[in-house]
Amino acid sequence: MNIGEASKASGVSAKMIRYYESIGLIRPPERSAASYRIYCDNEVHTLRFIRRARDLGFSVAQMSALLALWQDRSRASADVKSIAVQHIEDLERKAEALRAMSDTLKHLVQHCHGDDRPDCPIIAEFEKG
Repeated sequence: MNIGEASKASGVSAKMIRYYESIGLIRPPERSAASYRIYCDNEVHTLRFIRRARDLGFSVAQMSALLALWQDRSRASADVKSIAVQHIEDLERKAEALRAMSDTLKHLVQHCHGDDRPDCPIIAEFEKG
């Protein structure tokens, strides 16, 4: 199948497929005589794996490590779990930071009169820099 068909079958855009090839996350596929990429079912399966990992927020480096472990049938599941646990910790830190930002903005919005006056605690907070 061509890149458009592989994109549709995997849920990964053609642009991202080319990007993943350019950074070495996936191997470039075989090419036709006209130099078009030709994808097989295995490559689409790999792209689906990447899409799912990306959907869960894994970085390119983490996806690369997960792909290597996925392809290594003698892997230890502890290695996979270690990457996932680290990612959970990163996600929870980010979620905590987002909650703090949200709480701060909620507080500022509650104290803003939202009227015709120029006084605004939101702007005042930003001015503190």
